[in-house]
Amino acid sequence: MRVEGERRYALLLAAKDSDYVRKAYGGYFNVFVEAFGEEGDRWDLFRVVDGEFPDASELRKYHGFVVSGSPHDAYGDDLWILRLCFLLQTLHAMRKRVLGICFGHQVLCRALGGRVGKANRGWNIGIRKVNMVEERNLARFFGGGLRETPTSPSIIKIHRDEVWEIPSDAEVIASSDQTTVEAFCVGDHLLGIQGHPEYTKDILCSLVDRLASQNFIESEFAEGVKASIEATEPDRRFWQSACRSFLKGR
Repeated sequence: MRVEGERRYALLLAAKDSDYVRKAYGGYFNVFVEAFGEEGDRWDLFRVVDGEFPDASELRKYHGFVVSGSPHDAYGDDLWILRLCFLLQTLHAMRKRVLGICFGHQVLCRALGGRVGKANRGWNIGIRKVNMVEERNLARFFGGGLRETPTSPSIIKIHRDEVWEIPSDAEVIASSDQTTVEAFCVGDHLLGIQGHPEYTKDILCSLVDRLASQNFIESEFAEGVKASIEATEPDRRFWQSACRSFLKGR
């Protein structure tokens, strides 16, 4: 039953819940709702990684969609990834607001005709500053939703894939020394962010430990990453406020 005035959002979860996140937060769904939700919202969960998608007849009921990160490659041809690309194309045609995070950022790019692949510089893990593109900064993009936009906000990052080429109708709104496309937008309804505005440092550390235990990264590298983030903090308040403002259309 829909409540009058209720804002409804869907999380398209492209990853399995890790043991750590399940124990500490009750799953990634709770992490995203805490980061981007507000009182009066309704959030629904679709585990697209397991083939669970919203029904086409229900799409118009949603104010916005969030596509999560994932250990899978956005350029892969798994059936669920291809279905996700088709869904994102449909949402774009409907001009629904879509926020893509990390893998979500990359698969949104792919769905709209851009190119994604392995990062030229390999793994990018830690808390990194990104540079807002002056002529298309977040204060303009998010309208009145932000009082102040830092020129180089820090964000948690953990990825080894990246956007190589944005779609023809997209604009880059943030970049960094290591990653050319840190964020892009299409019109005022699609936004991709390479970093993780929803993550906390403890979630990052747990993922770093898991990558090391599975030999995706060397233990010495993992320890260096964890040491480097002890004395610094991401601009979570800024990024979360920005994402909420985008999803709400403020």
